[in-house]
Amino acid sequence: MSPLDRRHLLRAATLGAAASVLSACGSGARPANAGGAGSGTDALPSHAATPVGRPAASATSPAAALPFEIHSGPAGTDRVALTFHGQGDPAIAASLLGEAERAGAKVTVMAVGSWLDSYPAMARRILDGGHELGNHTQNHVAISGLAADAAYAEIERCAQRLKQLTGSIGTWFRPSQAQDCTAVVAAQARRAGYAHCLSYDVDSLDYTDPGAAAVTRNVLDQARAGSVVSMHFGRGGTVAALPGILDGLRQRGLSAVTTSELLS
Repeated sequence: MSPLDRRHLLRAATLGAAASVLSACGSGARPANAGGAGSGTDALPSHAATPVGRPAASATSPAAALPFEIHSGPAGTDRVALTFHGQGDPAIAASLLGEAERAGAKVTVMAVGSWLDSYPAMARRILDGGHELGNHTQNHVAISGLAADAAYAEIERCAQRLKQLTGSIGTWFRPSQAQDCTAVVAAQARRAGYAHCLSYDVDSLDYTDPGAAAVTRNVLDQARAGSVVSMHFGRGGTVAALPGILDGLRQRGLSAVTTSELLS
């Protein structure tokens, strides 16, 4: 074979190999380390598109196995949830949120709808601080004594206010002037779109204004891993008590997180 013929044959073999590689790419075949499961450091996780500072939707969704009425979280965790009745002087509420944020804590605010009507900017203030919002009825009436339709109206009106201000009705509902949902209230909460009634296992009794030291003691004497603590906005003693509460929890190896984080 002449040198010229040999060069032609080598060129044809090279082109054929290249065509085979291009055909594999076009068919969707991928090398084992091309960004799929088990790939190297260049691969992006499935949640990588979530903006920084905004958790993926699934991160705040409670497990489907949770009961309708929730009093506390798992005892094996190193977390607690501080939950606040959302009403009262917005300046006091802002001070409390600031204290929580300085300590790296997150809280859950069960907002009263009429309070959000009066102070709509508080909804964004709460969420922008990394906290979460729930529904504590529109007018904070004694909901357990209401007829079904009246109870539904209280829950639904607050839900719609939350949705108008934040785009969501929130995950959690808590009955007003009651620790637990009656059967009637539970049915109306479900009707309004809530899968859970958020109760609590620790009552700070801060609404009785016993003073900061007593509020701190009430919480720390009862709180344990997984606790859901009931507290209130609008109380100066609660703001003053919060640093001591958070420090006491920290000394036990417990951190304050949102209810959704506690139960996720």
